Amino acid sequence: MSLISSLYTGASGLDANSTDLSVIGDNIANSNTTGFKASRADFSDAMSQQLIGGDSGISQVGLGVQIGSIQQIITQGSLSNTGLATDLAIQGNGYFAVKGTHDGQSGTYLTRDGQFSVDATGNLVNGEGLTVQGYPADATGKLTPTLGDLKVGASMAPPSATTAVSMQANLNGQDPAIAAAFDPADPNTYNTSNSVTVYDTAGAAHQVDLFYTKTAANTWTWNAQADGAAVGTGQLTFDPSGTLNAVTPAATVTLAGGTPINVNFGDPTSVAGPPAGTGKLGVTQFASADSTSKITQDGFAAGSLANLSIDSSGKINGAFTNGQTRVLGQVATAVVPSADKMSRVGGNLFLTNPQSGDATLGAPSTGGRGGITAGALEQSNVDLANEFVHMISTQRAYQANGKTVTTADALLVELMNIKR
Repeated sequence: MSLISSLYTGASGLDANSTDLSVIGDNIANSNTTGFKASRADFSDAMSQQLIGGDSGISQVGLGVQIGSIQQIITQGSLSNTGLATDLAIQGNGYFAVKGTHDGQSGTYLTRDGQFSVDATGNLVNGEGLTVQGYPADATGKLTPTLGDLKVGASMAPPSATTAVSMQANLNGQDPAIAAAFDPADPNTYNTSNSVTVYDTAGAAHQVDLFYTKTAANTWTWNAQADGAAVGTGQLTFDPSGTLNAVTPAATVTLAGGTPINVNFGDPTSVAGPPAGTGKLGVTQFASADSTSKITQDGFAAGSLANLSIDSSGKINGAFTNGQTRVLGQVATAVVPSADKMSRVGGNLFLTNPQSGDATLGAPSTGGRGGITAGALEQSNVDLANEFVHMISTQRAYQANGKTVTTADALLVELMNIKR
């Protein structure tokens, strides 16, 4: 009986070590797989056989070895820079959540593989086309509290109508006064001019030309033209020192069908404040050449998405062709109570099960979740040197168990020869 048992004991060692070799081979094969987590085979002894009798009482003989479990090693892999803004890596605990159909099964999967891109419909997806889950943002950049697909690629920045124009310029105090009536087509009816581009509610650009005519000492009239029509006029008066004293009436320009746009010519000294006006922060009348140093306005046209950037909290920031930026969404990450017990389903994807516990999704860098590193990918945590040493050890163990089988077989041959 014991010789037959020793055959099965040796066979159990062969089986367990061959399984261990399969695990080692899987680790080595995936040593360059993004986000891959190595596994290890846990050995446990098989049920033992009790022998009754002898001076020592009850004795036991083991019946071999078995694989208790295949455990995933979920330690952090090293990060490798890629330069692609949509490549993401988690530094610390957590998994990305992707939703879609994999191998005919629809659902939400977890992964450490952050090789993402924007598909033709604007969704952030993984290499298999599963959509990355997170918190979408509305048109103003405000994040919604409900998890969903992250649609970022088709975003547009809506236009904003100009409401204010600010100016820094100098009108030469030595310019001669002009008595002729203003005519934008006749340069002899004004001393100098400048222009600014403003935007209407639809985002259409309009050039507003401003003409300045000195009508008396320290007094100038300004006229604004846009789209071939007069859109505003008023008067600027200066103190003898050349500082702006008053703007009358309140300066505005109004496009056809639009709302008045405030024109800020500066801080007149007639304004008592607080703060009191200095007359030097906008338009001045110093004895130097007519010049415009700066004109700004607060409107902009519609813009299309130019590029993306993602910060450590997973917020996706879009930069648009009109110079505007806003938040487009936030990538969510999941934590799992016993992540090493999740089910591998291929494609660098995992599914939770009763042994692993359910996933809890939230914002990165919160609730024990790691932060996001953009432009990088997490490498496999397989240690090739350790795997090769383990392979040698497993090979020797397999050979030793083979010797157990051949030795037991030789003894059985001797036993069979006793009858001869």
